[in-house]
Amino acid sequence: MNTRFNRRRILAASAALMATSIGSLPSIGMAQAWPAKPVTIVVPFPPGGGTDAFARPLFAAMTKTMGKQFLIDNKGGAGGTLGAGIAAKAAPDGYTFFMGAVHHAIAPSMYPKLDYNIETDFIPVGLISSVPQVIVVNPQKVQANTLPEFLAYVRKNPGKLNYGSAGNGTSHHLAGELFKLQSKTFITHIPYRGAGPALQDLIAGQVDVMFDGLGSSAAHIKGGRIKALAVASDKPAPGFPTVPPAKDGGMPQYQVATWYGLWAPKGTPAEVITAMQTEMRKALESAEIRNTWTGLGTETPNLYGDAFGRFVSGEVKRWAEVVKASGAKLD
Repeated sequence: MNTRFNRRRILAASAALMATSIGSLPSIGMAQAWPAKPVTIVVPFPPGGGTDAFARPLFAAMTKTMGKQFLIDNKGGAGGTLGAGIAAKAAPDGYTFFMGAVHHAIAPSMYPKLDYNIETDFIPVGLISSVPQVIVVNPQKVQANTLPEFLAYVRKNPGKLNYGSAGNGTSHHLAGELFKLQSKTFITHIPYRGAGPALQDLIAGQVDVMFDGLGSSAAHIKGGRIKALAVASDKPAPGFPTVPPAKDGGMPQYQVATWYGLWAPKGTPAEVITAMQTEMRKALESAEIRNTWTGLGTETPNLYGDAFGRFVSGEVKRWAEVVKASGAKLD
């Protein structure tokens, strides 16, 4: 009797263990199989801007190493907030991610109503890059070769120059307003639907100046199409040793950086987030991407998950103070 009873107990326990194991297979299988189809990366600006400049090489490298497609979907408009709203409402199935930027930490202070919350409607995945803003001019329209020469000109000619930005509430816009505040100058703001279109008009001479993220201006600076006067940092940027920091030109407090990061819609499975972080880290630490990032004026960051989320929350608060101090408004 005891032997039979013990045998039944053993068989029942084995069956329960097997059921538990089988029940856990879908989540394990999901993590192992992901991605089973192309993954969409929503970039909330048109092609040619800073977000695009970092998104395309990173996800091209991941496509190559993983043998799975990562597709860039440009959704420009409203200073990057249109694409952010679309991404926030995407199905949280692990096949849509959002590549945003510092602009999305500024937007809550600039836009009275947003249909998403960058801190609560997304899961922070990781920081992709952080580059200083650079003061760039059209060499035919602006004759200055240094920041002191530029300052002297704009002080003598208030309102004569204009500057393009990636849109209202973007770091380009705030960098311009902060420059005006600190230098006590006036330059007219012209918002675009992204840094790409603004840069094209800078090259064509339709606008005179940009306070751009170095990543999107890098190739045009090297090609001589635009002239870099200074980077908004306390030291030269990687790959651009001849572009002096703003402090060397008499503006030691002028420090502005544009950073880019990756988020997933809230509800995306944790195992997919972990898998994306693992693959993203591999790509960012590869020699190919490190060299590309240096060419774009940045170093490789190491900030993922909750730590990245706390960084973003800190940036939301910091930029709220900058917006208030600068008096920046939607144009």
